[in-house]
Amino acid sequence: MAEIGLRERKKRRMYEVVSDIAVRLFLEKGFDAVSVAEVAAAAEISKPTLFRYFPAKEDLVLYRIADHEREAARVAAEGPTPLGALRRHFLAGLERRDPVTGLNDHPEVLAFHTLLYGTPALAARVHRYQERSEAALADALGGDLDARLAAGQIAAVQRILALENWRRIAAGEPLAHVGADAVAAAERAFGRLEAGLPHLA
Repeated sequence: MAEIGLRERKKRRMYEVVSDIAVRLFLEKGFDAVSVAEVAAAAEISKPTLFRYFPAKEDLVLYRIADHEREAARVAAEGPTPLGALRRHFLAGLERRDPVTGLNDHPEVLAFHTLLYGTPALAARVHRYQERSEAALADALGGDLDARLAAGQIAAVQRILALENWRRIAAGEPLAHVGADAVAAAERAFGRLEAGLPHLA
């Protein structure tokens, strides 16, 4: 068991190191200007080894958010009601300035979001990631058509709130000012979700 744990830790460390090196290169030179071979060389591994960890170039960037893919589904299942749990989780994320909420003004976070949403290939992969996250939430809510419709609405609210926060901060608005508005907007948005989806509230 100890050996399996060590192997898993080493594997995870490799993912983190290679992803960090790749993101740094992409931020410096642009996603399209950096080849996979250049990332592999900087990480001091072979190209085939890199592809064993990251099947596509975009995965080098998306690794940073991959662990959030099933987050909404997990939170909704914690209850006592799905929407109540998701509201509390989002508001707690705003309070701790979680980058996932868009409410973070750290230069590296802003640069990463600009890379993510400003690169067409990455934006397309983010969309697929969001679809999988939404599908997982729908399963957690029951898996039928009503669950899929509800999951779509919830995912859209969270995505739009986060993008609004990021865009305002990226445009130069002070974090404190955006933060106050972000909390009010989240309360308003989740209130409307609860009114429209009373069986989940």
